[in-house]
Amino acid sequence: MIIENPIVLLVDDSENDALLMRTVFERAGFVQPLQFATSSDAAIAYLQGDGRYRDRTQFPLPTVVLMDLNMPGKNGFEMLEWIHRQPTLKRLRVYILSASSRPEDIERAYDLGAGSYLVKPRNLDGLMEMAKCLIAWLKLGHFAPLPKMDEADEIESPKGREAVSGNGSAAMERAGNRSTR
Repeated sequence: MIIENPIVLLVDDSENDALLMRTVFERAGFVQPLQFATSSDAAIAYLQGDGRYRDRTQFPLPTVVLMDLNMPGKNGFEMLEWIHRQPTLKRLRVYILSASSRPEDIERAYDLGAGSYLVKPRNLDGLMEMAKCLIAWLKLGHFAPLPKMDEADEIESPKGREAVSGNGSAAMERAGNRSTR
């Protein structure tokens, strides 16, 4: 299925890199605004629809996640592991965007389910070219929609397996109530 306006979630702890990516994507013709998470915890909250990310009109589930590897808290490898353990996120495409070109990082990212591995260009022209290629790929790609999440779905919280739905805490509360009966 071709998605007219794919949603991209950029997960990067550098606000300067996020601002630069927003500018480059806009200049490269990307119509849909980039969504941002500046930490792995924020990315998990975004994907779960928790807290400020509850409003899926303002914070829609992404078509693709562009993710840095080196972040405080959970790093990109741990995030890949977490994402691929979530039944409702199994179709989510995750592309690594990292400064690392180490073969062991690239291999590990693919082993953990990365859909692609991009090395951050060293200059603005290279970044613009990468953004143009990525946008063209997003427009041409056929992406399976993510499964709809209902109350029976479980998403693993960062602290372990807990029932979490689009509104997060309510589902966790219901799960807690069921376990105390």
